[in-house]
Amino acid sequence: MSIQDSVIDDVEQHDVILRMNDIVKDFSGVKALDGVSITVRRGEVHAICGENGAGKSTLMKVLSGVYPAGSFGGSIEFEGHEVAFRTINDSEHEGIVIIHQELALSPYLSIAENIFLGNELSSRGVIDWNKTNREAALLLARVGLDENPATKILELGVGKQQLVEIAKALSKRVKLLILDEPTAALNDEDSAHLLSLIDHLRMQGITCIIISHKLKEIKRIADTVTVIRDGKTIETIPMDGPDATEARIIRAMVGRDLNSLFPPRDSNIGEEVLRVEDWTVYHPVDTSRLVVDGASFTVRAGEIVGFAGLMGAGRTELAMSIFGRSYGTNISGRIYKNGVEIQNRTVDEAIHNGFAYATEDRKKYGLNLIGDIQVNVSAAALGKLAKAGVVDSHREYKVADSYREKMNIKAPSVASITGKLSGGNQQKVVLSKWIFAGPDVLILDEPTRGIDVGAKYEIYGIINELAAQGKAVVVISSELPELLGLADRIYAISEGKLTGEVSRENASQETLMHYMTAGKD
Repeated sequence: MSIQDSVIDDVEQHDVILRMNDIVKDFSGVKALDGVSITVRRGEVHAICGENGAGKSTLMKVLSGVYPAGSFGGSIEFEGHEVAFRTINDSEHEGIVIIHQELALSPYLSIAENIFLGNELSSRGVIDWNKTNREAALLLARVGLDENPATKILELGVGKQQLVEIAKALSKRVKLLILDEPTAALNDEDSAHLLSLIDHLRMQGITCIIISHKLKEIKRIADTVTVIRDGKTIETIPMDGPDATEARIIRAMVGRDLNSLFPPRDSNIGEEVLRVEDWTVYHPVDTSRLVVDGASFTVRAGEIVGFAGLMGAGRTELAMSIFGRSYGTNISGRIYKNGVEIQNRTVDEAIHNGFAYATEDRKKYGLNLIGDIQVNVSAAALGKLAKAGVVDSHREYKVADSYREKMNIKAPSVASITGKLSGGNQQKVVLSKWIFAGPDVLILDEPTRGIDVGAKYEIYGIINELAAQGKAVVVISSELPELLGLADRIYAISEGKLTGEVSRENASQETLMHYMTAGKD
């Protein structure tokens, strides 16, 4: 090796903060990671992309000590030396901090208490609260959060809680910050603020690994992208190159070209199935606050109708109130199905009337996460499987297994615990549950939230198939391109009012945004 090559090699070695070499991780004989290798340069934002279930979060849990050394194969080098973390404390001691998608803050403690929890600022065994609050305020300033350190976490929105987690990481003198789907639950404004903060941390020399399925955000913030598929490293892409396109990342993620993000569909729209007239809903706690204001809309057989609106516009509240009055108070208005007025006074009555509602929060409201696939698929229609009040478990198994195959749910059997499935597969279980119930009207609230591009394509295909079967389908989504790609018609809602109705042919993001902000200052 020449002197010049040696110098270049030394620079490259010094520039690398992390190497993960041939990482292998098994779960009950199933390989979640199969020889994954990744190299991260100091001071960069390195994105890890892949479909749900590809192994991204598992890899980061290996790195951070959630899965301890000895429970996986391969090696990890950090700052030039091999490390073997047996706990999260071990990795944090080295300067590696992970922020999981499910935030790990104590809601009843203050911001300052959460930041220094487990790392209290004390003197002779007594916490120095003045110093704690003072240091917390400095950290909050670094992340751009203008809040009193004494504020309880439960008083903050998700976006601000995410910033508290980052402030907590900074208190540990973080060198490598891992963010697992950091914007999955954030609105556009909070997402933009978080990405700007990540950019600011990069300028301070902090290395970031970000796991995300949002390719536009990846294009904006990442220096390098590593794609993982089926537990294997597919390729690493420098994002300053001319071929660093979304299409290339998608192709690497799913193993094929997606010439269109939406599967083809021929609409075959029939007679009116659902009509809602003058629907008005008040807040369940503040009963003087109007949440849905005289909404009227229709959905026909075989039609996909979208609802667009900003956060807090009243989309979910409208859907839940229609579905068995599961939200709101002082509800008035009329619901007609096939021309006949009906009363959806309870969830049971709504299901009996042929309605289904797939909630936007599948983990909290849509699934029994500690139950298996079989239990979840049958949950909304046990009467179909029961004789004399006793569920036929053999029939229940056969039904659930048929949906596992039809919906391409990636699990070895219907005995798999639902909470351990990827987001996309969990969403397929939710849809299976409601399809088995045999509804005529399906309301799908954020059906692809937190799901990667490959799984989205499959979900879109399922939605199209439901419409082809003559179902009346309502899709609520925060992603305007999704509504434009799926819906036959789109209603816009602003401050509880339906402000516009646009056909597929006349719809555009600009038109929808105009209606979505109608009435705003």
